[in-house]
Amino acid sequence: MQALTVKNLKKTYSNGTKALFSIDFEVQEGDFFALLGSNGAGKSTAIGIISSLVNKTAGTVEVFGFDIDQQPNEVKRLIGLVPQEFNFNQWEPIAEIVINQAGFYGLSKAQAKQRAEICLKQMELWDKRHDIARTLSGGMKRRLMIARALVHQPKLLILDEPTAGVDIEIRQSMWQFIEQINQQGTTIILTTHYLEEAENLCRNIAIIDKGKIIENTAMNQLLANLDEETFLFDSVEPLPPLPHSSEYQLIKKEAQRFQATLKKGQSLNGLFSLLSEYQINVASMRTKQNRLEQLFMKLMATQDV
Repeated sequence: MQALTVKNLKKTYSNGTKALFSIDFEVQEGDFFALLGSNGAGKSTAIGIISSLVNKTAGTVEVFGFDIDQQPNEVKRLIGLVPQEFNFNQWEPIAEIVINQAGFYGLSKAQAKQRAEICLKQMELWDKRHDIARTLSGGMKRRLMIARALVHQPKLLILDEPTAGVDIEIRQSMWQFIEQINQQGTTIILTTHYLEEAENLCRNIAIIDKGKIIENTAMNQLLANLDEETFLFDSVEPLPPLPHSSEYQLIKKEAQRFQATLKKGQSLNGLFSLLSEYQINVASMRTKQNRLEQLFMKLMATQDV
């Protein structure tokens, strides 16, 4: 079943700005789907329309078969939204924020309290349930937003830049939890500027640029289009002159650091054999950019031509 179907979606704002030019994409039930684009590309407008916060100009949107125009209440019950900005009452205790959100979806007081406890415990916020929201750290506020979005048990969870400004440790723990939610059956749509997150988490992807969908495919199929990859190496000892190779592009960066660019299909084993021949002992290696980031930048450059 389709969790989300978007067809011929258009949006022109009252000042004449065209944000969306007839976009189409689908999200399967149970998917972890990335909707990516640069600032101003139109992804936030698309999410706003799907979640009934922005009025569309034309087109159709269906959530689990329900039309956002004909059956808006059913659609709203199925969606949980974590927006970019904190939009809760900063002077309210965090448990009350989550309980009140549950009430908007028709849960009784007892049900709301029960669901709030479950969600706050999942997000490791239960011990702070009586704290005023404004006293929380940025990471805790992000987790509160997720707890609030999940309190009515939505089938579709939309995460709009959910880890912006969150430190690495909290980001990792948040994604572990979000992965668990997805594995339990919740469909997730993610927008993020941390492209390594999208590469590691999402199975399918759409990329939007200037209001148009320019890629819409499986993540592994998109990454298969990468024609080269660059690695950074740290050597055990200071580097001798690097070998000249017709196969591998090697560039010295620092006394004990160099980069190597491999074309698609080239073997790392061959590179290591070459380095061994020149007595270059590698201490560590890593990719210079994540693969999705490389492809994303290449796609954006293509669109600008």
